Amino acid sequence: MSQNVVSSDSTRTPQTAETMIEVDELKTYYEGNSLFGGTPVKAVDGVTFDIQQGETLGLVGESGCGKTTLGRTLIQLEEATGGEIRFDGKDITTLSRDELHQWRKNAQMVFQDPDSSLNDRMTIGEIVREPLDVHEIGTPRERRQKVKELLDTVGLQREHYFRYPHQFSGGQRQRIGIARTLALEPDFIVLDEPVSALDVSVQAEIINLLEDLQEEFGLTYLFIAHDLSVVRHICDRVAVMYLGNIMEIGPTEELFTDPANPYTHSLLSAIPEPDPTAERDRITLHGTPPNPRYPPSGCPFSTRCPVAIKPEEFSDLDPNLWTRIVQLREVLGERLRADRSVRERIRERLGKETRFGTMEETVNELFGEFDLPTDVETEIHQIAHLAQSDGEAAALERYGTVFGSICDQQDPHFVEEEDAADEGTQGERTAGSEISGPNHQSYCHRHKAEFDDPEAVIKARDV
Repeated sequence: MSQNVVSSDSTRTPQTAETMIEVDELKTYYEGNSLFGGTPVKAVDGVTFDIQQGETLGLVGESGCGKTTLGRTLIQLEEATGGEIRFDGKDITTLSRDELHQWRKNAQMVFQDPDSSLNDRMTIGEIVREPLDVHEIGTPRERRQKVKELLDTVGLQREHYFRYPHQFSGGQRQRIGIARTLALEPDFIVLDEPVSALDVSVQAEIINLLEDLQEEFGLTYLFIAHDLSVVRHICDRVAVMYLGNIMEIGPTEELFTDPANPYTHSLLSAIPEPDPTAERDRITLHGTPPNPRYPPSGCPFSTRCPVAIKPEEFSDLDPNLWTRIVQLREVLGERLRADRSVRERIRERLGKETRFGTMEETVNELFGEFDLPTDVETEIHQIAHLAQSDGEAAALERYGTVFGSICDQQDPHFVEEEDAADEGTQGERTAGSEISGPNHQSYCHRHKAEFDDPEAVIKARDV
């Protein structure tokens, strides 16, 4: 899925900052387990962005959206299926084994779990010294001295050199991991939820440490996290990810105070309020994220989007009813992909019940509580009949003809300030907020003039 993102300097990164990492149409797929490969899982599905030297780019999204896979692919712990990752202009996806060994001095990773990322059979000194040993940097004495200096740098004691990981708290173990990461003096570090397993007070210490290290050594971070308050505090820009795609990217404060994408609106509306009695403008997403092995066509968020564009003839349909109609499409897709045994195929041909049940049962479960308009009811039963008689593929084709919209039929694109001006929509985006230019971009059909609806998100909150 093509996403044309051209990011630029953040509000906190100096305007003279150079681009360190350029990611172009990056894909990371995991092949199927069958003998012939099967349909791959599209963990990262064609993302494009860049990271400026010295900045912290946040990466947020639901669990399973591909954040960690993206981070691991950037430092080549995972092999890219397609696209390019240019580090100072050189595509690291094409490096040979020896070249990759040398390049890894420039890019390191801090892992989420400080327990499992440290070897309990090694002393702290051995753990932190290991990268220096692997790359044969300095003499043994110089390496030991370097490790002790690193322990000082991350707030530990030199005598900790001879202790073992189990003798330290969670926060101290994460400091050990950070020291190991700094051993090779990298320019770029992927921080994969570095504080999510820690107590709140310890989180603050680690965050402050990371900021101090960035200032002291000029480091560049990709900060992966679920905690949006931490992201808002530490990051210069934020990229919002969903189902292997970047849905929105922009300066941190602008994205938090004035989000453009419907998914970002939904994500930010879920941030807990300290006051449980405070009124909330919460957007509740229906259903679950689609299977990344079979992502939806068109916009990846189309199956759950509260402001998805409807065909003109159904524009006034109840939003809850429209949600069920979209779910019908997903049910048909799941039935189409499901493996049927020979026995089930025979029973289907004989008109007998199978584990899939009948489509009439599905229709009753989805729409039984609604008073359907006549035209909608007729089409739904026609689709159900086609699924039973001619198969799910025929039913899906009919569904697309009747209920299909631009959201599930065409890929959206990022709207630049110039693009918005060409379309007569400069200064407008989802929910009537502004597109501020190339610093802030959103992946949504709603930014087009003919689909703009300033009240769309407000309506979604009322559902």
